[in-house]
Amino acid sequence: AVAIILISTQIFAIPSSQAASKGWRYWGYFQAAPGATTWKAAMTGPTVDIEDGAVEGWSFVFSSDDVPSQAPLTKPSFKSICGKTKPDSDTKRIGLVIEFGSSSYAPKGEKVQKPIVRCVTTAKSSQGIDVLAQVVKVRSASSGLICGFNGYPKKECGVEIETPAALLKK
Repeated sequence: AVAIILISTQIFAIPSSQAASKGWRYWGYFQAAPGATTWKAAMTGPTVDIEDGAVEGWSFVFSSDDVPSQAPLTKPSFKSICGKTKPDSDTKRIGLVIEFGSSSYAPKGEKVQKPIVRCVTTAKSSQGIDVLAQVVKVRSASSGLICGFNGYPKKECGVEIETPAALLKK
């Protein structure tokens, strides 16, 4: 029994050059609650209720153990995104930021689209996915994983790729 315990607690070191050789390219989902000034990585998918005054953020990212997922660069400022949109009792206002990532990890042959920053007026019952669908055409996998917005990327969905040279620490 002691030998099994010792074996199960052994730690195998992987050279860091190998550890960082791959990562994932996917749509990262971030949120800022009403009044918040920083993004928080969403711990759920976009089928959650959001409050009037919140900002939803999406960023096409590359992420590995060494390269963390990056929130949108646009600050989640509800005031700057929705400040001119008057509230009413029948709807809620949600700021929406969609950034299409960097050309350093864009799928081969695909062009990074311009960011979308918009104030969305939506039904009180709308969830994050509803807000998103009011602004972009959403493609998702049968699992529910969000794969593409407005045809970007064209076909892939959360694929593993080699770490782009531009993202490797010098």
